[in-house]
This record gives sequence, structure tokens and C-alpha cells, in this order.
Amino acid sequence: MATPQEILNDLKNIPYPGYSRDIVSFGIVRDIEVGSDAVKVHLAPGGANDEAVEEIRKQVDARIRALTGFDKVEIAIEAAPPPKHREPPRRTDIEGIKNIIAVASGKGGVGKSTVAVNLALALKASGKKVGLLDADVYGPSIPLMLGDNSDSGGSNEGDRIKPMLSHGIPAISLGLFINRGQPVIWRGPMITKLLTQFFREVEWGELDYLVLDLPPGTGDAQLTIAQQVPLAGGVIVTTPQDVALLDVQRGITMFQQVGAPVLGVVENMSYHLCPECGHRSEIFGHGGGAKMAGESEIPFLGEIPLARQIRETSDSGQPIVVSAPDSDHAKAFMALAQRVQTEVEKHGRMDLPLVH
Repeated sequence: MATPQEILNDLKNIPYPGYSRDIVSFGIVRDIEVGSDAVKVHLAPGGANDEAVEEIRKQVDARIRALTGFDKVEIAIEAAPPPKHREPPRRTDIEGIKNIIAVASGKGGVGKSTVAVNLALALKASGKKVGLLDADVYGPSIPLMLGDNSDSGGSNEGDRIKPMLSHGIPAISLGLFINRGQPVIWRGPMITKLLTQFFREVEWGELDYLVLDLPPGTGDAQLTIAQQVPLAGGVIVTTPQDVALLDVQRGITMFQQVGAPVLGVVENMSYHLCPECGHRSEIFGHGGGAKMAGESEIPFLGEIPLARQIRETSDSGQPIVVSAPDSDHAKAFMALAQRVQTEVEKHGRMDLPLVH
């Protein structure tokens, strides 16, 4: 007479329909009872469709009959438990913050963080109260661009986190809590927890705008933000090259899928002005950002030049908007800030749908 263990070992020869793994390793065989002239097997196929369940039942019946020689084989199929109803996370306001703007890009290397920092400073220069949240967990660069004043932020005051204060704006970043150059190797849940703390536990005060510097592409950070807070809109940063413009559509689609308005596209590194003669050179081509915006029926927010001064001032912690406010480069960011405000006002404050 075959034992339950022998029958179990034999059932390992039955693959789950459509897979190479067997039904035992999938955990479908729950119990085997062997009597004097009959065998009863309990199967729990979970959410398998009716066709797969019937295929499994037939193969189990055939193998047990062949192994034991019994004519009586009873196969009990356990019904799948009803799915648990899970409420989607609700997007709630952050106390004291009127508008949240996300600066995004479909790929890295387009100067997204430089645009985010100078946009925030340009909004402040226009008379608004502005904060900056570095959501680029894997490549936090905001502290460096704002002067790397790590000692001025990242501390706890009771149950609240004190942001760094630089050039008149509060800012928070993982870069305030780790050593420069230290790699961040985190899974999704850790990123979610960190961003939740940055939203809910930082002492932001009263702000007209909170600018978010998103990581490039789409992933856990973007999903967390879309689920937790109502965005006033997204600003997508691109460069003139065709390869970068192809990535813009991903950013547009991302905002559309989470129900957030796209405020527009800004073309960074759009042209180069010779500092000696003022000659304009369109090194990477020109007009791609405006064309993409037109094809996607979203606003084109403007062009930011490719300039060594913009890079150098960002690397030194003195962004161009504060270090050279009268320069043409700074004026480009001021114009961007004005267009962003116009688009935010145009869309109004949206009650965004929940993200499932």
C-alpha cells in the first residue's frame, strides 16, 4: 500500500498548467488521506481558472490510480478565499502647503535637478514662499546645489524634521543624512517610508509652492508621490535631441496615468550663447521640445540655455538665479517660473482621483 509521502512524491511529476514547476512545489496539494481501498486528496488551486483546475484534477486522479491500483480516488477542491478589500491610499494635503509641483524627466542627464533648484529660487524671487523636496533618493544632489549646508538641516525637533535653509528656501534631501558619494541601495518600501516622512514629518511651515525634484524615469518614488499627495502639476524637462524627446512621452504618460495635470515641457540645454560675442549656437538641434509639446497638446514652458556658468554656479552652491539674477540665464528661469505659475492658476486646485 502506498503511503501519503509516496503519493506526494509521485504528484511532483504533475506540472502546473502552463508552468514547468509542479503542483506540489506550488503548494496546491494540501493533504493526502490513504484508506484500505481509497485515497482522498485535498487540493487548493487558489485563483487558477476552471480549465486549469480540471486539468490538475484529471492528472492527480490518473497518477494515484496508477500508483495504488485503487478504484476509489476522491479529490476535494478547496475554494479560493474571497479577495481582501484593500482601500487605496488616500491623497491628503500637507498642512500649510498650497501647491505641489513635480519636476520630472524620462531619463537622466537632462539637467532636471538644475531646473528644479533654479525654478524654486525663481518662484521665491517672484515673491512666493517656496520649499524644495529632493525625491531623487538614488542621486540626491540638492544639498550640493544649495550649498551643502548639512549641519543646518536634517535634525529632529521633537517629532518633526528640521529642513536645511538655503537662499531663503527650506529644503530636505536624503543627502543631508548620508555621506557624500555613499551609495543608496534601497528597496521600494524603504523609499516609500522615507518620502512619507519628508512629506508628513518635515517642518515646512507655510508655503505657496513645494517643488519636488523627482528621480528620472518612473518607479517607486513617483508612485508614492502620486498616491499620497495632490499634485498641482508636473513639469517635464528634456533636451533637444530626438533620443531625449522620445523619453518625454514617458513622463507625460506617467502624469496622465496618475491623474495629475502636465503643466508643460521645458527644453534644457536648448542653445549656447557665446559669452564673448553673444552668438547663438544650437548644438543639440532646436525646437524639439516645442514640437513634442505641440504634438502632445501640452504647454511649452520655454528654453534654458546650455551655459558653463549655470553648471558652475550650481556646483558651487550658488545657483544662477541668486548669484547672477540679472543675467540672461537667470531671466530664462524667471520666465519659466512665471509660466509655471500661470499654468497652475489655469488648472486651479484639482481634486485628483485616487490611484489604485
